[in-house]
Amino acid sequence: MDMIKQYIKDTYKKPAGVFLGLVHRLDRPVSGVVVMAKTSKGARRLSEQFRSRSVTKIYWAQVYGKMDQKEGILTTYLTRGAKRTVVTKEAEPGAQQAVLSYRILREGGGGKSLLEITLHTGRRHQIRAQLGAAGHPIVGDVKYGAPRPLPDNTIRLLAKSLTFKHPTRDEIITVECPEPDWSEF
Repeated sequence: MDMIKQYIKDTYKKPAGVFLGLVHRLDRPVSGVVVMAKTSKGARRLSEQFRSRSVTKIYWAQVYGKMDQKEGILTTYLTRGAKRTVVTKEAEPGAQQAVLSYRILREGGGGKSLLEITLHTGRRHQIRAQLGAAGHPIVGDVKYGAPRPLPDNTIRLLAKSLTFKHPTRDEIITVECPEPDWSEF
């Protein structure tokens, strides 16, 4: 964030401090698109879009195994456990519904699949917990069932794109990350 603040200060010739609001972040082992706002007004408006679920969030995940269907919807309930998010029954106290849709992009060697995921809800560790519980953990995600970590301790989950309304202009913005270099595909 310090580097981005310096960039804004230099680019826009700001004499004093620079505001930078982190609107969309990622878990430490996840890569991809994040969203930051240059003004508090922009941060407030963007945050409201995330709260109201009007932002389209697309992720890519490399998972173990092959899904039963080429595309589908996973609907579960999640609670926060002591060390990780837990898939649970609806009746559990504090359980929140979690919905995502997926489609298979590629099936590769070693019994792995590349999925494109659209989040319909935004729960903590949602994709990781739901895919792990479905028997298809994300490559490298030992917390949710992968057999081993990747050497760099990342996981094969990428925030591929975010689509939202610009906070001050009447314009739809899509921010997209390039395709990852995941050697199995």
